[in-house]
Amino acid sequence: MTSLAIGHRTLTWGERTYVMGILNLTPDSFSGDGLLASAILKEKGTNPIGAALEQTRRFLAAGADILDIGGESTRPGSQPVDVREEMDRVVPVIRAIVAEFPDVLISIDTYKAVVAEAAFKAGASILNDVWALRADPDLAPLASKAGAVVVLMHNRSKPANVEVRQRLGNAYQGAAYQNLVEDVKRELMDSVQIARSAGIPDQHIILDPGIGFGKSVEQNLELIDRVQEFRQLGFPVLLGPSRKSFIGYTLDLPPDQRLEGTAAAVAVGITRGADIVRVHDVEFMARVVRMTDAILRGKSSGKM
Repeated sequence: MTSLAIGHRTLTWGERTYVMGILNLTPDSFSGDGLLASAILKEKGTNPIGAALEQTRRFLAAGADILDIGGESTRPGSQPVDVREEMDRVVPVIRAIVAEFPDVLISIDTYKAVVAEAAFKAGASILNDVWALRADPDLAPLASKAGAVVVLMHNRSKPANVEVRQRLGNAYQGAAYQNLVEDVKRELMDSVQIARSAGIPDQHIILDPGIGFGKSVEQNLELIDRVQEFRQLGFPVLLGPSRKSFIGYTLDLPPDQRLEGTAAAVAVGITRGADIVRVHDVEFMARVVRMTDAILRGKSSGKM
């Protein structure tokens, strides 16, 4: 087993599966859980920082190991957010969380170097980049200088290739692949080379096959079934199937009814070698993770 020391924590790959809980600081998350949505703020009777802290407390109590904080929706068809607005959304929340939970692991979900730099200064230690260091040439050198762990996600999504279904939500259409898994592996390793060239050590690199980003329903299902082939590249693998459209299209269900589909994808992904699962419903998925780990490893993993 290999280990990764981040801040005050050590993650040991292969010992158990780690849970990354999603905090969407957006008004337009595809999953309907954006903490800037007026309906959510009204329901909670609080401001965005208060809502984020409440969700953080729930997630940590339920067993989240990492909090993934993002200020720009990656929902198919969503509009980009300018740097200042994105920073205003995420930085105060990161500071507030770190002040209350100084040992928590925080991941910043951004592809912009300026936002990432502000997030690192506020207390984030992981970069989760949906464009795998390809969108901003300043991001890899910044992550290297900060000593950050980087999650490199495969992405072939294009704004023009969005399928719209009113009930099920938008979805990126599948891109053209000569060989799905081999193409994704090759493009991920291209991003690994960008990271290495910037001085990011291999032990600070995590790979994500990019479920839902430029893949068809069938391609997403295949990638989950073949996670082990990405694990064989020699890096930990993060899997993010939570509430995504391939589940909705498979089960004919909207985002708020995809709990069981997400649980199935998470459990199968773990059996295929996923080291981290990125999820919205931490309370439920942490139980799925613990049970799947117990079956795979022949013993209870205990409280997470």
